[in-house]
Amino acid sequence: QVQLVESGGDSVEAGGSLRLSCAASGYTVGGGYMAWFRQAPGKEREAVAAIWTPTGSTSYADTVKGRFTISQDNVENTMNLLMNNLEPDDTAMYYCAAARPNSGGSWWAPHNYHYWGQGTQVTVSS
Repeated sequence: QVQLVESGGDSVEAGGSLRLSCAASGYTVGGGYMAWFRQAPGKEREAVAAIWTPTGSTSYADTVKGRFTISQDNVENTMNLLMNNLEPDDTAMYYCAAARPNSGGSWWAPHNYHYWGQGTQVTVSS
């Protein structure tokens, strides 16, 4: 059974930094796409960043490019998101997602991910 558990969410002031982590069990980091999504109240879930874990190739939403960095740790079996220069618009519940190995599709589309964590809250105050 696959489990993804997020941690690291917190309340910070604008300009601050946070590091989110996603611990995977029953799923091997290095086998397929993993991503971070976020959802703010009243808004749709949106992709933030993804990593093709067999190679480490990354993709980012334009809104976070240059501020967020996604990474993986195959030894710890985790995926991480370093968020710098946080803005109030980054306030949301952040979710870790993973796709089945060798599955395809657009990295930003939620329906291409088969496993989801419960989320960790990030709140940025101005």
